[in-house]
Amino acid sequence: MADLIAAALYKFVRLPDYAGLQAPLLACCEAHGVKGTLLLAEEGINGTIAGPPDGVRAVLAWLRNDPRLVALQHKESPAEVQPFYRMKVRLKREIVALGVPGLDAAADAGTYVAPADWNALIDQPDVVVVDVRNDYEVKIGSFDGAIDPLTKSFSELPDWVARESQPGGVLAGDGDARPRVAMFCTGGIRCEKSTAYLRSQGFDEVFHLEGGILKYLETVPPEESRWHGDCFVFDERVSVGHGLVQGRHTLCRSCRWPLGDAERASPLYVEGVSCPYCHGTRSAEELQGLAERQRQVELAQQRRQAHIGARMAPPPEPPPPTSDETA
Repeated sequence: MADLIAAALYKFVRLPDYAGLQAPLLACCEAHGVKGTLLLAEEGINGTIAGPPDGVRAVLAWLRNDPRLVALQHKESPAEVQPFYRMKVRLKREIVALGVPGLDAAADAGTYVAPADWNALIDQPDVVVVDVRNDYEVKIGSFDGAIDPLTKSFSELPDWVARESQPGGVLAGDGDARPRVAMFCTGGIRCEKSTAYLRSQGFDEVFHLEGGILKYLETVPPEESRWHGDCFVFDERVSVGHGLVQGRHTLCRSCRWPLGDAERASPLYVEGVSCPYCHGTRSAEELQGLAERQRQVELAQQRRQAHIGARMAPPPEPPPPTSDETA
């Protein structure tokens, strides 16, 4: 058994008393040595937690003791080190921010497709396969033939749908007939909301990968897989591959883009300071601050101490990973 496990979870369900759940949920997590981020909103719960297996499962049991969350599902994976520094339970307007009022993902999401049936669906030539994650996530891995909307945040997806629904767009269809659309994301939460949105826009045949990429990588054998690359995850593991084994990516501590071997081999990469994506975007003062932070991190590592450090300087573009998109 792994010394630590990470559990990604979400559920769309009406929680009108969500603010009252914040304090007892935080207390439960802290009592069991669990860290991570959980988001609560009237539309449900979303987040990722990590800690000792017994502690994580105790928190999941506490949540499922609420009749509204009894069917809560999670994706579990081993963690070599604690991927979070602290435990946070936050109150939000949405558990994943699309910015479209009135959507009911719990009632109106598209048709679930099990990982075992996903290949057969996306192999069909009349199905438009859309990766609803953001550009930095898609860059390190996706399904063969999937369309990348090139969004920097989930809230940009409605504009992309509107553009691509115009004549000549990938979602335009033939005449009045809308195309069949298959959507996928990391853990399933963005798919549920995006398919509900497409249905509100008149798309009748909309499908999404049940359990998301994480469930697919966990259950589909690599020799049968249509996936290539790694899957970005919103914690210090950065990426996982088939079998949910931790990938080879790290985060640039300046701009928070995921970096593979090629980016780390670039002369523009300086650990903790810059990478090919953000080189030349920082002031001399910011670079000095990042270099000092990295020095403190290395000193802490030599002393075998944890180092959280001061806040990083804000990136020149909106930061890719946001806690609203943990799944």
